[in-house]
Amino acid sequence: MLKAEDISFAVGYGKNHFTMSHGSFCYDEEMIWRKELRFSGEKAAGEPSNSDSRILVYEDPEIPVEYLLNHSADEDYEYLTYLGARGKKDAEILVKPLLPNRFWISIPSKAEEHFYGGGENYSEWDLKGLVQRVFVAEHQNSKRITEKLTRQAKEGPDPKHKLPYSEYESYYVQPTVVSSKKYFIHCDTKCFMSFDFTKPEETTLYLQEEPKIIIGKADSFPALSKKLRKLLGGQRHLPSWVYDGVIAASQRGSEEVDRKLQKLLSAGVPTVGFWCQDWCGCRNNTFGYQVMWNWEYDHDLYPDLPEKIKEWRTKGVRFLGYINPFIALERNLYPEAHEKGYLVKNAAGEDYLVEITVFPAAMIDFTNPEAYDWYKNIIKKNMIGIGLSGWMADFGEYLPTDAVLSNGEPAEEWHNRWPAIWAKLNREAIEECGMEDEIFFFMRAGFTGSVADSLMMWTGDQHVDWSCDDGIGSVIPATLSLAMCGFGMAHSDVGGYTTNDLMKRSEELMMRWEEMNVFSPVMRFHEGNQPWNNVQFDASEELLKHLKSCADLHVKLKPYLQKCQEELVTEAFPVQRPLFYHYDEPEAYSVTDEYLLGRDMLVAPVTEEGAVSREVYLPEDSWKDTWTGKEYRGGHYLIDAPIGRIPVFVRA
Repeated sequence: MLKAEDISFAVGYGKNHFTMSHGSFCYDEEMIWRKELRFSGEKAAGEPSNSDSRILVYEDPEIPVEYLLNHSADEDYEYLTYLGARGKKDAEILVKPLLPNRFWISIPSKAEEHFYGGGENYSEWDLKGLVQRVFVAEHQNSKRITEKLTRQAKEGPDPKHKLPYSEYESYYVQPTVVSSKKYFIHCDTKCFMSFDFTKPEETTLYLQEEPKIIIGKADSFPALSKKLRKLLGGQRHLPSWVYDGVIAASQRGSEEVDRKLQKLLSAGVPTVGFWCQDWCGCRNNTFGYQVMWNWEYDHDLYPDLPEKIKEWRTKGVRFLGYINPFIALERNLYPEAHEKGYLVKNAAGEDYLVEITVFPAAMIDFTNPEAYDWYKNIIKKNMIGIGLSGWMADFGEYLPTDAVLSNGEPAEEWHNRWPAIWAKLNREAIEECGMEDEIFFFMRAGFTGSVADSLMMWTGDQHVDWSCDDGIGSVIPATLSLAMCGFGMAHSDVGGYTTNDLMKRSEELMMRWEEMNVFSPVMRFHEGNQPWNNVQFDASEELLKHLKSCADLHVKLKPYLQKCQEELVTEAFPVQRPLFYHYDEPEAYSVTDEYLLGRDMLVAPVTEEGAVSREVYLPEDSWKDTWTGKEYRGGHYLIDAPIGRIPVFVRA
């Protein structure tokens, strides 16, 4: 257990000021007071005395007030829990302005220690030296994109350019971090918080609610994953069919699906599904081609869709769609939700309309049980009921902190939890239809609870470029940071998503992204928000030929990928793992562009434009190059990597 004298404690009182724009949150804090407390001793937590449970007493250096922490342990975890404050002379001394709503708890760390997790991080992998903010938000905010395009217009693309870490937000945050010293810290919180790793020999947890901190330790990272799964829950199996080929992307109607499907079948590409996000209609605007958020199939784009879904299934091809927690104002579901009072409100009692890219939309109030069930039944009837085999369950990060909810509780306390509730709703819809073995959904947003309820993550709206913070180079850090939080199965849009006149998907980028996603559980494409500005998988015979080779390899990997999935479900070992997960070597803790696929494969994708080789770091073991059969020991090697052959090694 931690030594009592090593635990520093401070309290304060403050007010938050959030401003949201398109899901991105500007945060300012008004700190009214803060007190650094003095540790004054400890006592047994009850009778008889229990050596594994004690009360730590901290005193205010200026007024006669004590603050109490309970420090306890069981066979799995160590706990720090706030018990409250008391006046040393007058038990009623503390009135609200003196009661703290800000807490800082600091514990020792090492200068050479590394930290990972805190959610899904794209631009950084090791959090040492950084502050990890825990507040879900839109990762791709318009301000950053505009600044990037302005910089590129003046200076040209710079794939290695990064902003200060504080300027990035994330769709998926979780108050869980893992140390290279084989322990994790999890905070049982719901509000805004942060982990401060900026001091070399101290880690500070900043919370805006009464602390409930859980620390788990183990002798290995696999053992640590098991403890984390016991605390947070774990993932379920994906349907077996997802491993049998690619999930192609198509939009603009049934005829377009038929056209693309014929090209894939003619080229011999194993295809298990078509993902059509515009199954419910589309809207064209300055941002691009977007979905009409009215969750019924569009009879103009997809006439007789239930029958077409049956027809495609006879060819071994399933149909997947899209949904999110918003409702479009232009169609029929909005008036119904409005009339029944199912929508999140603003302070004036009106429907809270949130601006999404360039249009407003209303949000379903998940704290209203009737609204929750109504929305779940839409999925069961309008999606599962017509034969969909899966969908993207998008968004979840946009709940405004000044919204008014049906349950009367502050929206700020529900903001982080919103994506986890959204995951639970989707999971329940599938299970209540008895379709767990047939249907899966994938999400981009998450929080504590998502590990147990989300079937799969996708890494969000990557740019269609080579950038290390938002493009293809961000996929591996995002996937591995999720893995360290206990979410062990993720994939990315093949080719990326965010597109504009200065960021257009090239053939080379498409092929490199295909090669990378061969070695992930699901190989699914996206056309992007501006399909006409992007190369698509069927743009040339060369692309189709390349896709076939990638898809064939993905299918051959099915037994191994399912073995990895089984280890995730039963043992909590992530499918994609950082090198240090099995190799306790100094350099393994800093590698950001390679990963272990299960225990026995090492994958080193090519994420640099024009590269035909790349340096690979191999941990100390015997490795065989899957393409050449050449064997290697641990070390650094320059490996040939022409298009169609990224470096992949198997433990000899």
